[in-house]
Amino acid sequence: MIRFLTKRILMSIMILFFVMFIVYVIMYSLPSSYVETTARQLAKAPGAQKSAAEWIEDLNARYGMDKGIFLGYFTWLKNAVQGNFGDSWFWTVSCTQKFNDVIWYSFALAFVAFVLEIIIAVPLGVIAAKKQYSGIDYSVTVIALIGMSLPTFFVATLLKMIFSVQLGWLDISGIQGRYYLQLSDWGKFVDLLKHFIMPALTLVIISIGPLMRYTRTNTLEVLNADYIRTARAKGLPEKRVISHHAFRNTLIPLVTILGASLPGLFGGALITETLFAIPGIGFTSFHAMINGDIPFTMFYLAFSSVLVLAGNLMADILYAVVDPRVRVN
Repeated sequence: MIRFLTKRILMSIMILFFVMFIVYVIMYSLPSSYVETTARQLAKAPGAQKSAAEWIEDLNARYGMDKGIFLGYFTWLKNAVQGNFGDSWFWTVSCTQKFNDVIWYSFALAFVAFVLEIIIAVPLGVIAAKKQYSGIDYSVTVIALIGMSLPTFFVATLLKMIFSVQLGWLDISGIQGRYYLQLSDWGKFVDLLKHFIMPALTLVIISIGPLMRYTRTNTLEVLNADYIRTARAKGLPEKRVISHHAFRNTLIPLVTILGASLPGLFGGALITETLFAIPGIGFTSFHAMINGDIPFTMFYLAFSSVLVLAGNLMADILYAVVDPRVRVN
């Protein structure tokens, strides 16, 4: 197991190296107007001691863009390994500091949506498989297909129209109400929770469809296996057959989805956060990208790449946990 993990970690480091090189090449190939715009803004700032031309030279040197692609990439990589990703051009603070300020909004939102997704989708998928071709099965299938088909912006707009415009129960966007500063500590916490209801619902609605379908399909495959028919022939109660024998084997392929969910849990829901003005990592990165903030964009893409590789590694480890045959092999 240790040899396997060592091999996978080394492979992940190699993949990350080449992925970030591709990202750096893309950033390097952007029009120079991004750097020039940032340089002009810095030169016009109060107390600026450098001209626009000097700022352009300084920015290119700071991020290795004056050394060519290969030397520039290794310059950036050396600083990144040391935890130095530079200062964000758009947010005017260090990339790591801005990340630390906003990541917890994204994590809280994604964690709540992730838990609700599992609580709703997995049981419904199992029930639909258990009652194949029944009204419940068709209902679950329709709900899953609707959730898979609706785009994020449509679901978000629909929720805003219902809960904000027509009912007036929730604010349309943001994380603070108009009377936030006048509330007690508990009132501020409740107000914050209320602003996370619609974004969390949006993520749940668009996410439960694939998980329900996947759970149903794999449960049906397991229920048709020989050992399930043997368990039923021995007279075991149906509830025990489903919960003890079938569901444990259904978990094996579900591990792939759960491992792949790690990037979404920490990486931020870019579209949802932007639509609801939730200042998480997705919202922050979106505005950094559209404003040509190369340092923060590089940091965010590196962070996302690490999450994807870590999610795949976690999935491999969970395979060994839920399926003893993996450990034996």
